[in-house]
Amino acid sequence: MDFYVKEAYERLLKRDYRQQRSNQKVDASDLIDNKNIPLCLRVSERLSRMVEAERPQVYQYDRIGFYRYIKEVPSILSEKEFKDIAKDNLMFDGGIVCNISSDYAINLNNGFDERIKQIDNELQKDIAKEEKDELLAMKNSILAIYKLCEKYRQEALLVGNDTLADILTRVPYKKPENYHEALVFLRIMNFGLWLNGNKHNTLGRFDQYMYPFFKKDFDSGLLSEEEAKNLTEEFFVSINFDADLYPGVQQGDNGQSLVLGGVKKDGTDAYNELSKICLEASLELKLIDPKINLRVNKNTDMKWFRLGTELTKQGLGFPQYSNDDVVIPSLVKLGYDLEDARDYVVAACWEFIIPGVAMDIPNIDALSFPKVVDMSIRDERFNKVQSIDEFYQIVDENIAKEVKRMVDLSHRYFLIPSPFQSVLMTNCVENRKDIAVKAKYNNIGFHGAGLSTAADSLAAIQKMIFENQKIDQETLLNALDSDFVGYEKLRNELLECPKMGNNEDYVDNIACHLLEKFGDECSKYHNDRGGIYRAGTGTAMYYIWFSQNMGATPDGRKAGEPFSANYSPSLSHNFKGVLSVIKSFTKPHLEKACNGGPLTLEFHDTLFRNEEGSEKVAELVKTFIILGGHQLQLNAINRETLLDAQKHPEKYPNLIVRVWGWSGYFNELDLVYQNHIIKRLEFLN
Repeated sequence: MDFYVKEAYERLLKRDYRQQRSNQKVDASDLIDNKNIPLCLRVSERLSRMVEAERPQVYQYDRIGFYRYIKEVPSILSEKEFKDIAKDNLMFDGGIVCNISSDYAINLNNGFDERIKQIDNELQKDIAKEEKDELLAMKNSILAIYKLCEKYRQEALLVGNDTLADILTRVPYKKPENYHEALVFLRIMNFGLWLNGNKHNTLGRFDQYMYPFFKKDFDSGLLSEEEAKNLTEEFFVSINFDADLYPGVQQGDNGQSLVLGGVKKDGTDAYNELSKICLEASLELKLIDPKINLRVNKNTDMKWFRLGTELTKQGLGFPQYSNDDVVIPSLVKLGYDLEDARDYVVAACWEFIIPGVAMDIPNIDALSFPKVVDMSIRDERFNKVQSIDEFYQIVDENIAKEVKRMVDLSHRYFLIPSPFQSVLMTNCVENRKDIAVKAKYNNIGFHGAGLSTAADSLAAIQKMIFENQKIDQETLLNALDSDFVGYEKLRNELLECPKMGNNEDYVDNIACHLLEKFGDECSKYHNDRGGIYRAGTGTAMYYIWFSQNMGATPDGRKAGEPFSANYSPSLSHNFKGVLSVIKSFTKPHLEKACNGGPLTLEFHDTLFRNEEGSEKVAELVKTFIILGGHQLQLNAINRETLLDAQKHPEKYPNLIVRVWGWSGYFNELDLVYQNHIIKRLEFLN
């Protein structure tokens, strides 16, 4: 960590730059509900006003820069306008364009002047007024960013930061001349998206689109690997500056994910020197952003698994691993072109999306598998069925009903135009369409929450009612309705039934069936933009939300107890070992349920205290990939430390944990999420 990185890093930890922020409200009242101005132009005008209100902060030794001055982006829709649109459309997440991956390469390789030239060429054509409006909004958004950069250039000159001032004479107007300039350009795009009101802005395949700039400097002798690491670290620090202004469900849930490795569009190995630099930079900084994701396959060199394990060892909750051998063929089967599938990244958490050309909404809703089981046992037919196969027919019907319910809610949806985001996409200028209106892919993803709870519950029903005939249907329902009060012996028997995670086909095959049925039902539908529905194994926050409202379940779980996060074994059960868990969760073939959602495993941090333990974890990850697992997320935690942090938060100001698809500071989490992390099973070996 060189002098410049230390300056930025200490500034971040002190948080004193936040004191310069203003509570000023940007006035957009004349834009709201203004039918005389097309919505896309209202959005671009709002960005211009945000830029006008921004006051640049530049430090003498800051090589990347850009800090928020105005905290809030004003709404562009009135309450009435929002409600009118919502009468016929789903307004998911407020209708904001978010959680997609920009085409950073096209802008880095051309500069915004070239993008304006492309827009002007399209404007000269005989085109519809609506198309002209959308192009003008894109151009105006670029011009607003120009104003922002000029403000920063002038301020840099005032404070004597000639390096940054000089860079801002060329960037973002022209193609960057070197790696440093490319990083500043990337920071401007990232900053501009947040200022534009977008959220969960991912960084995509950083080691691919930034590599040409690094390689040119390195080969010419202008940049060493160490210098490149220092610049990369300073960029990583910069995207943490305003992370407190970008919360999702919880603080830290901001979507700034970054993907390394995998294969290129031609199928060849994509790992390079910059991949290593990014891992080393993240390892040294130990910050929550960016969230590192590694794309791997059965042929990936072990050194990448070892480097990834060193990062896991720090307790940051990343990297997350995605298996190209499973994901790419699955995406192709879902209808993605092979080259696009090979170029996949992850969204804010884990969902698989395509950079530049996709406006997929991969997290629009979630199926509660335990709710499906509960619906099925409360179906009046449950008391009359004579076999487990008859009962599974009811379960399948309820999966179909729940999928249809979610499809009906999301079939037609509305997105607020995002002209600046459109500039950062591949073909929006050429198509003369905002990304909110048209993309190559417009698919919708459904999460699947509580899978292991549902599979364990069905296994218990199968064994206790239909095989051993120890209880009847009425007794089970009475026990659940009483939350097992007076049925303690029965609860213990239910807890002893087979559980997913012990490599027992008896229960694992049930999970396979549930996921296959989920995927089959999703495949029947298209949304009004022609997009498909994708089933997945992630949970997002639904593992908390759904479980809080779910009564006792037939696996022995009591009312309100949480489900496991993502694609993981149920909480508070004993398992034979981590390998048995991996074997259970690699049995389902996820071609039909590949929206994303990792097997999430917790290891006690003592496992990493010697080289042998770390090597075992790296080998375990490789084993997971070879066995056909699609996504894996490992955490190094210490329950005693977390409990102490709850009692004495002042001792642990920078304690980082993995929550679901993102990492955050433990002290900033709501108690329910803290307690869930503490309750998760820790593997010691």
